[in-house]
Amino acid sequence: MSEVYTFLFVIIALLAPGTLTIWNIYNCIAKKPKFEKTISLLTFVLGAFLYLLLMIVMFDLSGDWDKAIYVGQYHYPLSSKYTFAFMLILLPGIAGYLTLLFSKGDKLPPLLSALCVSGVLILNVMSLAVALQLLKNAIMNPFSIFFMVYHFNVLLLSVRVVVRHLREQIEYYKTREEELKARKGLYRFYTKLSSISQYALPVLMCLFFIVAVLEIIFVLTGQGLDAPIKMFTDTADWTFSQQIPPPPLEYDGHYLCTVAAGGHKKIVKPTRLGRRRGAIIVVNRQLCIANAFEDVIQERHPVFHRKIRHFYDTHGYPLSRLITNERRADIVYFLMKPLEWVFLIFLYLVDRRPEERIERQYSL
Repeated sequence: MSEVYTFLFVIIALLAPGTLTIWNIYNCIAKKPKFEKTISLLTFVLGAFLYLLLMIVMFDLSGDWDKAIYVGQYHYPLSSKYTFAFMLILLPGIAGYLTLLFSKGDKLPPLLSALCVSGVLILNVMSLAVALQLLKNAIMNPFSIFFMVYHFNVLLLSVRVVVRHLREQIEYYKTREEELKARKGLYRFYTKLSSISQYALPVLMCLFFIVAVLEIIFVLTGQGLDAPIKMFTDTADWTFSQQIPPPPLEYDGHYLCTVAAGGHKKIVKPTRLGRRRGAIIVVNRQLCIANAFEDVIQERHPVFHRKIRHFYDTHGYPLSRLITNERRADIVYFLMKPLEWVFLIFLYLVDRRPEERIERQYSL
């Protein structure tokens, strides 16, 4: 049953972004959008969940820029020190979008409308900044297109809701044109609003107001005036990063095989001493075969080798720390036997001198 659920989840994760994007494009160009509110909310919520899930799968995020991490891992794309500032910036945008989505243009006062539109603009600026921050590393992976699809949908939905809201407000004032003519102040506002370009002034004023309020909060909470910038620059490995991280930590090689070579001699059969990175280690045939296999993969398929090495580094090292005595090392040796045979068959299939390659591993 678990395999069925996993399969269904993968299908949803792959099909949902494309389906929702097509639906959102249709709602943007259609005169009568279908299920606009439901699809919009589903896009934001499900999209955010899949976005974070993809982030976890693609990048092994292990800490802020000042933390030493292992090869193959990444530092956080946004500084955790400024998490509060990041959430605070998103809040006006999300609130503004939801208000515009669920409210008719004739129901909102002009000032509140301008505040909502300003919040949506801030949300999209932040969305664009995050997309650019990820671009440096995401561009190397074809699945990174899903990141850009989400940011595109955020922009698409924002444009849709703002344009619809402006049209509704203009239509509302048109129906009251005769009444407004008797009230010169409101009529003057209507004539300016009729031209969408004139709507930019109140939006711009509200935008500065929101930014000013956010900056005051940043100062009062100790985040600093430059918090929106530092959340991107106080990082390493990413587009806007300006910090130099500590040297990466190196894994200890073939952990399971190396530890297994420390088991009972009658079982693991150590053959000789070897040298790895200047250190003397105990070597058995199993370890040499595994390293010879990796040697061939690295020579002929370097890209595939990096993926295998990253997977092995990520999962092998934590597991090896549990192997603390000879008995556990013996168990690992037996568990590795099937893989040892697979590696050996592979070497005899692709290498003209497999035994020579095996023998020269970890040579002194």
